[in-house]
Amino acid sequence: MTVRTRVAPSPTGDPHLGTAYMALFSMCFAKSQGGQFLLRIEDTDAARSTPESENIILESLRWLGIEWDEGPDKGGPHGPYRQSERLSIYKDHINVLLEKGHAFHCFCTSERLDEMRQAQMARGETTRYDGLCRSLGREAVAEKLLAGEPHVVRMHVPAEGTCIVKDALRGEIEIDFAQVDMQVLLKADGMPTYHLAVVVDDYLMKITHIIRGEEWINSAPKHMLLYEYFGWDMPTLVHMPLLRNPDKSKLSKRKNPTSIGFYKSMGFLPEAVLNYLGMLGWSMPDGEEKFTLDDMIRHFDISRISLGAPVFDVEKLRWLNGRWLRENMSEEAFVDALVEWRYNRQQLQQIVPLIRERVDIFSDLAPMITFLFEGLPVLDPGLFGESPEKRDLAVANLQFGLWRLEREADWSRDNLQKVLAVLADSLDQKLKDFLVPFFVAVSGRKVSPPLFDSMALLGPDLIKARLRHALNALGGVSKKQQKRLEKAYSSLAAD
Repeated sequence: MTVRTRVAPSPTGDPHLGTAYMALFSMCFAKSQGGQFLLRIEDTDAARSTPESENIILESLRWLGIEWDEGPDKGGPHGPYRQSERLSIYKDHINVLLEKGHAFHCFCTSERLDEMRQAQMARGETTRYDGLCRSLGREAVAEKLLAGEPHVVRMHVPAEGTCIVKDALRGEIEIDFAQVDMQVLLKADGMPTYHLAVVVDDYLMKITHIIRGEEWINSAPKHMLLYEYFGWDMPTLVHMPLLRNPDKSKLSKRKNPTSIGFYKSMGFLPEAVLNYLGMLGWSMPDGEEKFTLDDMIRHFDISRISLGAPVFDVEKLRWLNGRWLRENMSEEAFVDALVEWRYNRQQLQQIVPLIRERVDIFSDLAPMITFLFEGLPVLDPGLFGESPEKRDLAVANLQFGLWRLEREADWSRDNLQKVLAVLADSLDQKLKDFLVPFFVAVSGRKVSPPLFDSMALLGPDLIKARLRHALNALGGVSKKQQKRLEKAYSSLAAD
């Protein structure tokens, strides 16, 4: 048997460290066994998936040094490697499940489903579909379909019994079928859900080992049932522990930068970031913390993965990156890497138009553009306003701006200006007043070279990290404050 593993990111946002973490372990296991590793794009969420996000994912993984044998950019014998290009395949498999009686059409309205769930919660029960449409006869279903009634397709799930999930790291895990929902497999718009697509794709792409996060353990019974219904052999499951913040909460961008691009923009070495991800939950036989990708592949043993909660500590990553800089780089290589990171001709050509009219001698440059070469600047909270009211307003504006920018794929100067100008107008604020906290967050001072040009130059990863950094400098956003701001932001979107 040829070992085949995969990583399957969704192109719906910034490339996440968790994606790189799963890709690294999947690749190392496959390569250590002389197998193959592939990349598949799960883009059935048409409303949120973008080609730009897909490209950034591929570029970010490649920057780290992760390569795949098959994928949307490389092709291969088991393509297409984008789910949006495989819709006819999913529909064929839905028909197989319907014909075999393993799936059924569900015509329940969203109102009925909401009432059902509320009643179940009131009784202290697990919320799951109650199976109403499962009892519909063939004639009744045919009539509803002919009438064009909106519907989804759900999978059958046993009402009783226990599913034994076999995990290569955790052994056998028992999950009662009473806790498993009759999952929607095909949505009302004809698009497959993740649960159908991932099973069909993994089988047709001959995946032998599925390495994924532990949050998918509760979905394993659904996937195992589908393999059984299709008459296929189940791949080996490996549920990795999730990356954690230093406070042991799930790694999230609110507490730790999670975008791969952030670490590239900050000047971390890709070898060090990949090395650190490998350290999280795994160790070399000799205990050495600094190792190359080739070292990891050569010594990889899946049984050495620890089930403890691995903590992603940026300070530990900085220490490891320092070792790579000092121990693996000659002075010449150091200079080359520094030039490639920021001090290159292309970068300077973008900076010069922003400051040329303000410069009389070259030494004027340093204080003017230092923020363009910083990571997260030291911020004086007083610059956001002296009064509590002004600081609260700064928090609201920064948070609203961050939420709006997180949805933005077009990071050009003109579009950034348009987006924030519209937001300022919806808040009934003058643009120059609205932007004051953004100047401080981006540059560390109230006045800097043109804001939108600077934001476009620094890029989305660093700018969004600086906005979160500014919010933390202002004391952070409490849960109560977060809810209030979310409500206010929702009303803005509704208007």
